[in-house]
Amino acid sequence: MHACFKKILIANRGEIACRVIRTARRMGIETVAVYSDADRNSLHVEMADEAVHIGPSPVGESYLVGERIIAAALETGAEAIHPGYGFLSENPGFVDAVEAAGLTFIGPSADAIRAMGLKDAAKDLMQKAGVPVVPGYQGNRQEPEFLAEEAERIGYPVLIKARAGGGGKGMRKVERAQDFADALRSAAREASAAFGDPHVLIEKFITAPRHIEVQVFGDSHGNVVHLFERDCSLQRRHQKVIEEAPAPGMSAEMRAAMTGAAVKAAEAIAYRGAGTIEFIADGSGPLRPDGFWFMEMNTRLQVEHPVTEMITGIDLVEWQLLVAAGAPLPFAQPDIAITGHAFEARLYAEDPARDFIPVTGRLEHLEFPPEGRFDTGVRTGDAITPFYDPMIAKVITHGPDRETALVRLSTMLDGTHVAGTATNAAFLSALSRQPGFVAGAFDTGLIERELADLTAAAAVPEEHVALAAILALGIDPDMPHLGWRAYGEAFHDVRLSARDRAYERCLSLGKNGGMTLSGGAEPVVLENVAIGKAEISARLGPARKQISARFVRVPQASGLLVSVHMNGRTEDFVLADQRSGAAAEADESRAVIAPMTGTIVQLSVSAGDVVEAGQKLGVMEAMKMETALVAPLSGRVATVDCAEGATVSDGAVLVTFEEEAS
Repeated sequence: MHACFKKILIANRGEIACRVIRTARRMGIETVAVYSDADRNSLHVEMADEAVHIGPSPVGESYLVGERIIAAALETGAEAIHPGYGFLSENPGFVDAVEAAGLTFIGPSADAIRAMGLKDAAKDLMQKAGVPVVPGYQGNRQEPEFLAEEAERIGYPVLIKARAGGGGKGMRKVERAQDFADALRSAAREASAAFGDPHVLIEKFITAPRHIEVQVFGDSHGNVVHLFERDCSLQRRHQKVIEEAPAPGMSAEMRAAMTGAAVKAAEAIAYRGAGTIEFIADGSGPLRPDGFWFMEMNTRLQVEHPVTEMITGIDLVEWQLLVAAGAPLPFAQPDIAITGHAFEARLYAEDPARDFIPVTGRLEHLEFPPEGRFDTGVRTGDAITPFYDPMIAKVITHGPDRETALVRLSTMLDGTHVAGTATNAAFLSALSRQPGFVAGAFDTGLIERELADLTAAAAVPEEHVALAAILALGIDPDMPHLGWRAYGEAFHDVRLSARDRAYERCLSLGKNGGMTLSGGAEPVVLENVAIGKAEISARLGPARKQISARFVRVPQASGLLVSVHMNGRTEDFVLADQRSGAAAEADESRAVIAPMTGTIVQLSVSAGDVVEAGQKLGVMEAMKMETALVAPLSGRVATVDCAEGATVSDGAVLVTFEEEAS
C-alpha cells in the first residue's frame, strides 16, 4: 500500500467526523478532532486521539474559522486536514490557506472547487465540455425586476437556486409570477446567511424530475473513474430524505450516457478526490439517454456516500486519504462493479406533526437494532442543540436486490428507539412502504403529493397508554399480593401527557394479577404482565394476544418521562410531578409562539396592525433553515415581543392579539 499520513485533523463535527475517524483508525492513522463549546463532550471528541477547542458554539465563531483549525493542525503535528462534508469542505480560500501552511488538504484543488463552486459558472463550463445542462439564467445581473423577466422567459414553474452551497439552502420553487418577488427575497436572504453569497440563478423546473447523481473519483495521475449512480429523488424542501443505489429503472444505455457525462465533467477540471455530479432526469416516463441534464457538482464527499460504498464494497474515505497522499486510484474502471442494492434514510430530530420543524432536546435514550449500519455522531445523553444540523443518524441497509434492501430498511427504522425528542422515524417508515416508492415509480414531488398520508398522526393505541401507565406508576407485577384489598380491587388514577394531549386513565389491579385500564375509548385488559430491565410484556384482551415493548424511564424536571417503543412506534409519556402542582397551560390561540430556538431574521408586523389569519408576520432561522411565522387568527396585534436579529427560545411568546370584543 502507498505510504499514507500518520496523523490527520478533521475539520468537522458529529457523524461526519466519526465516519472519518473510523476509517483512519482502521488504516492506523491518528486523528485530531476540533470542537466548539456545545460539542465539548461529543462523541467525535471522545473517539479521536486528540481534540482541540476552537471557539464558541455558533459555526461562524468555531467550525467556519479556518485560521483556528489550521492552527490546531499545526499545534498537534497533523500532516493533513480532512474537511468532511459541509462547513469549509468547498471553500477554496480555506484550501489555499491549508496548503500555504504546509499541510495537505484531503480533497480537490482550490481551482477545481472554484470552477464548480458557483453553479452559474459551473453550468457554463459544462456546456463548453459538451455536458447537457438545464435551461435557465445564470448570469451576473441580479436586479429583482430583471430576474423576474428571465423567469417569464424561461416559463413557470421555475427554480430559484443559490449559486453557492447546496443542501436545499437558498432554493425556492415558484409556480406563479406573482409569487416570484417574495421567493427571490427569501432565497437570497437564506443563501446569504448560509453561504455569505446572495447571488442566485434561475432554472426551468423539470416536470416529474428524478434527482440522480454519479459518484466520481480522480487522482493526481490523471485517472478518473465513476462508482455508478445514486437516486436521491425522495426530497422534501429540496433536502434529501432517502437515497438509494443503484437508481431504479436505470438501463445499461442510460447508465453509460450518464456516467460518461459525469466522467467528462470531472476530466474537464482535472478533478482529484471524491466528487459528485448531480443530474436532473425526466421521470415522466422511462429514463432515456437524451432526458437528463447537469445541475451541479459537489466537490466533496456526500452525506449519502454510504449507499455507494455498500454496492461497490469500496471505502470512499480510504480512497480520499490515499489519493490525497499521492497514491493512484486503487482500481481502474473495469474493476468496479455493482453488487446488490442499498438505501440510506436520514433520521432527524424534527417534528413531522409541526411541518417538520427541527427540535432541540436531550436524547434520553438512543437504541438501534443489532443488524444494519447506523452512521451517527450522538449517543444516549447527548443534546440536540440549535447550533447545528439536527441529524441523529443515517440508517443504511443493503440487500441482494431492491425489494430485500427496502424491507430491511423498514425493519431497521421500526426497531430504532429514540426517547426525549421528536423524530421523523415514523415518517421514514411510512415512506419506505409508500406504494409508488416501493414500485420504483417516483420523482422529487412524491413526498409533497403524499405528505398528508405520510404524516397522518394515528391515535395513540390504548395498549400503549396502558403499558405506559403501569411503568409510570412503578407497579411491580411480581409482588405477591398485588392489588389485594379486603373489599374489591385497588385503583390508581393516572394522568399522562403525550404529544400535547392529556390521558386521564384509571388502572385497576385485580386479585389474580390482572390489570385493566379504563377511561379511554375501550377498556384494556392485561394479564401475565412481566417487566424486565428494558422490556415489558403482557397478554392482551379476551384473545390473549401477546404484546411486548421496549421502554425507558427517565426522571425530568417536569416529571417522569416514560418512553414506550412497540410495533415500530415510539411514544413519550410524561407523568407530571404532582408535588409541583398543575402546570399552567399556555393559551396559544391568541399568540404566535416560537416553534423552536432560533433567530428572528425578518419581522413585518407592529403593535396595532390588523392582520388576516394565515398572514406571514415574520421569518425565523434555526438549524440552517427558515420558518415562516404566521397569524393564527384574523385580528389586531396587541404586542410584538421580539425584534429582528434577536435570539428566541422554543415556546417563547412572539406576538399576541387583542381579545375579541364581548
